[in-house]
Amino acid sequence: MKKLLIGIITMLCITSLHAQQNSAPAVQTKSGIVRGGLEGDVSYFKGIPYAAPPIGEFRWRPPQPVAPWKDVRDASQDCADCPQRAWPGSTTKQSEDCLFLNVWTPASAIGKSKLPVMFWIHGGGFTGGSGSGPGSSGVAFAKQGVILVTINYRLGRLGHFAFPALSKEHPEEFKGSYAFMDQIAALKWVKENIAAFGGDPNNVTIFGFSAGGVAVHSLLTIPDAKGLFHKAIGHSSGGRAGVLTGRPINKENADPLYAVSAETIGVNFAKRHKITGTNADALAKLRALTADEIVDGGQENDSTGTRTYSGPILDGKFVVETSESAYMAGRQAQVPLMIGNSSAEIGGPFVSNATSKEALFALFGDLQAEAKAAYDPDGNKEFAEVQTLFNTDWVWAEPARMTARTFVAKRQPAYLFQFGYVPVAARERSRYGAGHGSDIAFVFNTLNARWGAPAEATTEEKELTRIMNTYWTNFAKTGNPNGKGVPNWPLYDTQKEEILIIDLDGKVASKPDPRKARLNVVEKAFKRKRENIQSRGI
Repeated sequence: MKKLLIGIITMLCITSLHAQQNSAPAVQTKSGIVRGGLEGDVSYFKGIPYAAPPIGEFRWRPPQPVAPWKDVRDASQDCADCPQRAWPGSTTKQSEDCLFLNVWTPASAIGKSKLPVMFWIHGGGFTGGSGSGPGSSGVAFAKQGVILVTINYRLGRLGHFAFPALSKEHPEEFKGSYAFMDQIAALKWVKENIAAFGGDPNNVTIFGFSAGGVAVHSLLTIPDAKGLFHKAIGHSSGGRAGVLTGRPINKENADPLYAVSAETIGVNFAKRHKITGTNADALAKLRALTADEIVDGGQENDSTGTRTYSGPILDGKFVVETSESAYMAGRQAQVPLMIGNSSAEIGGPFVSNATSKEALFALFGDLQAEAKAAYDPDGNKEFAEVQTLFNTDWVWAEPARMTARTFVAKRQPAYLFQFGYVPVAARERSRYGAGHGSDIAFVFNTLNARWGAPAEATTEEKELTRIMNTYWTNFAKTGNPNGKGVPNWPLYDTQKEEILIIDLDGKVASKPDPRKARLNVVEKAFKRKRENIQSRGI
């Protein structure tokens, strides 16, 4: 009797497994059929290759076409992350074979609908991060009738690299910022394949955080990305030259922000591994290094301080200019824009090594009195608070305002926001406002995946999440975040200067930008800096 019962249970389990497999959605892509999984009424597809593995001779070359497959490909599991520094306790698989993307779509939409598409570019300083994981789940977007695509792209020296012999081989190919080439290849995949998942290839919104936000600026200004997306959102993305932007590929001292060329940095890295010379033989030895040797434990500089990682590269053919120069000339893609940042992005000596308020204000030169009035009008603020607000404004807030203004000048809709919510339990630790990336979980409605977060979100947090996810999906649908059930978010106007403010308690309202005095003095400091550079003939 016991054996019979075990047999019945086993048969039921097998029947249940077959039923799950049969109910899992399958979609025909240009390269072959993929079978995903189901989470309620949302279908997901993970680990879909959008380019061939960039290994062997294809390391440091533009993404190559995917080899078609005949059998149904399992797309129910996360793929490997691109090689990066492994943090203690990390169990994530890494591989150079990492050019995959993930798709979430309403199960009822597959092959039938033309839903708007959101295309997420993860952050991580271009040296870390992933398009997978619970924090970037697309379930909430799909429930709002929007398809989400997340991607991996090459990181660190595998994503941004130059070397003299590399520049000479395959002269017809783009060089330098392979990470951006990957992102464009993934956008081209969306254009060719997303209709099969129920998406509209003519209604694609790119959005990204931190380095992913910098990538958004780059895609807005790289000619090869033209026409692949139709709206853009930047989270803590900056916009001015100098922060994770383009280093000249082979010219020394051509840019005061980047005195050393990317090729020289590549030579420095080769020497670190005792590879001498700059010819094809040296390049072959570099390609023979393991991925771990390329990542080098996350080191950007060697023991003597010589730079060995370039970051994004301005090669003149693929990346033809910085985003700031494109914005100033009105050469960016003409699309609606949402842009903003958190209220207290990062503290410490991030922009400068000043150790006091006086030393920090002295950096403003003859604007020192105006800076004091803007940042510390009563003279009683802690240095750490002033430093945090200055870092936030210099790197993120003022460049975001500058970007929004250039879009308005080209008669494109722009919406500006500041995220300031801090959980009550974190307010002692985050004394000056919301930190870098704290808004992302609210946009994705993945609060339970927040680092260090309580197991259950509060009622107030759930409401804020509903509002933010609705704003973002509304924008993806129409280019306007407004709609039923959310507070009005006015278009950015250079006269009224109204922005959306999410305050410390999570309340949402539009109001004239309270940072105006601070951003104005930072803008003047940027202009002085540019004038000084031009006067030196650089």
